[in-house]
Amino acid sequence: MGKRRRVAERKKVRPGVLGGAAVAVVCGVGFAAYALAGESGDGGADHKPVASGPPTAAEVRTTAREFLAAWAADDVDRAAALTDDRAAARAALTSYRKDAHVTKVRLTPGRPPAPKSPKVPFKAAATVSYEGTGKGRATVRKSYAYDSALTVVRRKADGRTLVAWRPSVVHPELRPGDRLVTGEAGDPPIKALDREGNALTPARYPSLGTVIDGLRAKYGKKAGGTGGIELRVVRKDARDAARTKSKSDDAKVTPDKTLLTLAPGTPGTLRTTISPKAQAVAERQTAKRKRASVVVVKPSTGEILAVANSAPGGFNTALQGSLAPGSTMKVITASMLLEKKLAVVDKKHPCPKYETYGGWKFQNDNKFQIKNGTFRTSFGRSCNTAFITQAKKLANDDLTKQARDVFGLGNDNWSIGVPSFDGAVPVQSHAQMAASLIGQGGVRMNPLNMASVAATVKSGTFRQPYLVSPDLDKRKLATAARRMSSATLSDLRELMRHTAVAGTAAKAMAGLGPDAGAKTGSAEVDHQKKPNGWFTAYRGDVAAAAVVQAGGHGGEAAGPVVRAVLLAGG
Repeated sequence: MGKRRRVAERKKVRPGVLGGAAVAVVCGVGFAAYALAGESGDGGADHKPVASGPPTAAEVRTTAREFLAAWAADDVDRAAALTDDRAAARAALTSYRKDAHVTKVRLTPGRPPAPKSPKVPFKAAATVSYEGTGKGRATVRKSYAYDSALTVVRRKADGRTLVAWRPSVVHPELRPGDRLVTGEAGDPPIKALDREGNALTPARYPSLGTVIDGLRAKYGKKAGGTGGIELRVVRKDARDAARTKSKSDDAKVTPDKTLLTLAPGTPGTLRTTISPKAQAVAERQTAKRKRASVVVVKPSTGEILAVANSAPGGFNTALQGSLAPGSTMKVITASMLLEKKLAVVDKKHPCPKYETYGGWKFQNDNKFQIKNGTFRTSFGRSCNTAFITQAKKLANDDLTKQARDVFGLGNDNWSIGVPSFDGAVPVQSHAQMAASLIGQGGVRMNPLNMASVAATVKSGTFRQPYLVSPDLDKRKLATAARRMSSATLSDLRELMRHTAVAGTAAKAMAGLGPDAGAKTGSAEVDHQKKPNGWFTAYRGDVAAAAVVQAGGHGGEAAGPVVRAVLLAGG
């Protein structure tokens, strides 16, 4: 784990955009009548001191109720004026009625989570309707209920309390630029099947909800289904990706989401590579932990056997995450050093307590050192400085080429069947180049990428992972420019085997047999007390990788997750 520099992770953006309707707020006696504080008053108001500090409990309650009452009365202008972003709120509340066709809304505020909390949860119950446009199409209506919340803030300029505008106020699934729309579904529904022909559903496998949404967006029409009438979230990033047709946008795309089906379509059938046994275990393992993600692949074919995240309804970190992989990156770096004869498995290799390069002072976890040790020992104990000492002998683009040409990473050309991020190993110089050797710097990966790395070592060649067979749509899978030499491959397997038996991965890999190899990793992140814990490994014809964000050391945090899915097999 590198101690010199912490890597700032991308922040995730949450929900966005909607509209208002004929509604009623259930709040108590006298709640239908209200006035905006500060818009009328006596002539001495200008001489009153401007309020400051957090809103009081009474202010939170009053402001929330006034906003909900205005929304309830379908008074969009008044409701928008009670927010800190009048234009955005007006557009969203208008769209709620016009585009989402939501009417007869009842809003019931709840209790704040704490006495002084500025957050007010509320329940919405409404009717969603859609008037058919085709011959024989009747108007369809359905009840719909959901929970949301708002936060009250104080405006510094005049001390007035207002609702902090976020699209998620209107619906928790919305992010900036998203829209709620009711109408004929552009993508027909699908019935996704596992590799054995059983139906895959979010109810049984929660982590596959976003995956199935992605499969529907790509294969709904190809699978032969017909669309129904739905209330759905139309994502801004999905629209942008469709407009630009850029593969690089895939890492940022969250598929559109169906919230309510008013009239069902006819689903098409789509077989995937998911293993029901591996997926079930992956779901259980991630559900036990906070911010855990795992991917399982079949090295001999590239088939993805399982995908799971602790927060199944959120961003799909397992396939689209962009995180520093820490010392799991040393699998790629070691392959490069072995090829360049800068390291030999059982020859002496330096592992000092500190090593300086490019003005940065690097150190090992707990400042350990290995005197008179071999490269095998350094790899097994995950010695950072053993890799940093070789930086001066490398060109700036050596690691980039190794990741791209041998492991198929960073080419932005994977096509797995749903949006994914293919990893990034940018060309860097000086200290950043050295940091990249140990999985920090500008290197970014996710469990899909690191499972593929382990699979490449196991099979001897890169095979692009995929969820849907390319035979379905004749798409071309990515390939790597070359393979490692047989000698390098044998040495790399020996290093991973040693790590699984006597190194940092030994506890997690205990008893898994001789045909297994592993690598642990930890990646430091700014403003995070514990590092992200990584683990990648293979056993037989199964490879897997997991990350537990803020979980600590990889062997302890992510190791048990990978062990469980390896035992489950394919």
